[in-house]
Amino acid sequence: MSFFCFILIGKDKKYIRQINSFIYKKIYNIYTFVFMKSKNSSLMTASVSIQNSSSPYDLKKTLGWLVFAIGSLVYFNTILHEFTQDDAIVIYDNMYTTKGISGIGGLFTKDTFYGFFKEVGKEKLVSGGRYRPFTPAMFAIEYQLVGKNPWLGHLINILLYGFLCMMIYKLLGRLLNNNVINERNTWFVFAATVLYASHPLHTEVVANIKGRDEIMSMLGSIMALYFLVKHHDSRQFKHVIAACISFFVALLSKENAITYLAVVPMSFYFFRNLSIVGALSKSLYLLAPAMLFLMIRAAILGNDFGGTPLELMNNPYLEYADGAYRPIPQGEKFATITYTLGKYIQLLLFPHPLTHDYYPRYIDIKSFGDIDVLLSLLLYGILIFIAVMGFKTRSLPAFAAGYYLVTLSIVSNVIFPIGTNMSERFMFMPSLGFTLLLAYLLDRFIYSKFGKNAFLAAVGLIIVSYCFKTITRNNVWKNDFTLFTTDVKTSTNSAKVLNAAGGALTTNAFHEKDENKKKEMLTQALQYLTKAVEIHPSYKNAYLITGNAQYHLGEYEKSVDAYRKALQLDPGYKDATVNMAVALRDAGKIAGEKENNLVKAELYLTESLKITTNDPETYRLMGVLNGVKGNHAEAIKYFLKVAEIDSSNANAFLNLSHAYRNMGDNINADKHLEKAKSLNPNVLNQ
Repeated sequence: MSFFCFILIGKDKKYIRQINSFIYKKIYNIYTFVFMKSKNSSLMTASVSIQNSSSPYDLKKTLGWLVFAIGSLVYFNTILHEFTQDDAIVIYDNMYTTKGISGIGGLFTKDTFYGFFKEVGKEKLVSGGRYRPFTPAMFAIEYQLVGKNPWLGHLINILLYGFLCMMIYKLLGRLLNNNVINERNTWFVFAATVLYASHPLHTEVVANIKGRDEIMSMLGSIMALYFLVKHHDSRQFKHVIAACISFFVALLSKENAITYLAVVPMSFYFFRNLSIVGALSKSLYLLAPAMLFLMIRAAILGNDFGGTPLELMNNPYLEYADGAYRPIPQGEKFATITYTLGKYIQLLLFPHPLTHDYYPRYIDIKSFGDIDVLLSLLLYGILIFIAVMGFKTRSLPAFAAGYYLVTLSIVSNVIFPIGTNMSERFMFMPSLGFTLLLAYLLDRFIYSKFGKNAFLAAVGLIIVSYCFKTITRNNVWKNDFTLFTTDVKTSTNSAKVLNAAGGALTTNAFHEKDENKKKEMLTQALQYLTKAVEIHPSYKNAYLITGNAQYHLGEYEKSVDAYRKALQLDPGYKDATVNMAVALRDAGKIAGEKENNLVKAELYLTESLKITTNDPETYRLMGVLNGVKGNHAEAIKYFLKVAEIDSSNANAFLNLSHAYRNMGDNINADKHLEKAKSLNPNVLNQ
């Protein structure tokens, strides 16, 4: 605060103190009015007031099933969707998952990405590697049952998400009511949970089968806390065992479950009136599964948690200068991180527009002079203020703010790099803190003043709007083509989605029968790909797809140039090497047959043969070219190679017959002509 006052009024410390005092008083007054207990509020969980209803237990049970129904039904329209996004990595292109049950051993003994890349080293493109074997093991079982068919994966995601929402409802109910049925708290818990269940920011997790790692990680964490609370309330040790198993599954699903080592003691401190030391002791039970997980992870991946790769798609905090990437200044890095943290709050408050892609440069490099960065800094300052000020009084808003900040920390890019600026799926766990705070504010300002019906009407209005947005957003996740070509219109400066959209259009254009539509799709693809390499000049995959699009347009020489650029960036790029050989061959064919430029044709065909030595069409074209030039002996050499590679090709022997006859060797000419006829009696009529 003093910093801003200094800017505004200069160096007069007297005025600074006066303005600071005024600001702090106003903030504290607002905080006290909004977040502290009042006579009309029952949502102070350390000591709740009991409001009996005619059938409180039935109400609680009914609302629990309603939460499950809403959480499941809002995603029901995804059940017939295809595989999308990263499903290939963990499902249908993973060499372990596609083995079914027999591949589970490989999933538990290798980096999660190894089964997809199938090469040592490539799996650690993301900083620190990934060890998340539990959900791929589930996918392996599903693959064993239904093969490469996504419907079962979608159905399980839908049901698991509904169950997760029900468990959140049960956990919050137990924390708030402390074994006492309180109608108002029950409606509050329902509101907080159903706001979570319907929030559109969760579509990336539930609509994408691969997003199950997020679902299982949070489900395991919620269940671990739930069982620990049950143990505290009942003193039955079986609940500790259930908590440890649940937490271990959560960690095996995704590493961010580790934040619950802080959430657990927070929950006991705020909702069971324990001392700090007493609350901390409750998380000791979870240290055993946490240590076991970390030891297994270290044994599989090693202790290298990764550095900062100088590749833009795996490290967004880079700038391109002098033909290479280098880290941006630390001030700009943390300003950009601060901006993305504020972007999360904006999406929680108003989840539109949504996109699966926040890669560079959808989020541009920021500085602390940018107003949106300062606004984000202010918002998080307020959250920290709420958490700290309400800690002693154990206020629910303080818990909500603390939960949000703790679960966000591990995916914030502040503690360690996560490989991208931000992602909607990273809000899957922290968003519960947001819906708790939102439900509290609705209770504080509507239930307290206008009663239950007004409260439910307000909650219902928000939920209806959330559900509408979620259901319509689900449709975008139908398949890769729909997802990429839709989100590229939102993430207009993301090199990754521009490249993905270009690739999807190119792939679909290959199967398009309408030539005009095909050309239109390829032209649009090239526009996206051109912008992708403008943003990311060393994006080798974008050059590869550019070459593919130009090839399908018949622009073979441009295609060759694109492949050359990809190979300049990565000389060992296999796809670019193979594709360039084909493009060179067809460029040579056009140069010879249509341009009558035999010199150019020979250059292209010769280069193609240097890349691949087993393509019969390239050898045939070289034979034809030498025959036209009158080099019949050379032509025979190439035609013999065609016959060697494809001994069932009647035309290869017919070409040999013509070449021998042109040399005056009628004996060999007749011999190869008979061979051609034996393979295809109609060869002379073609």
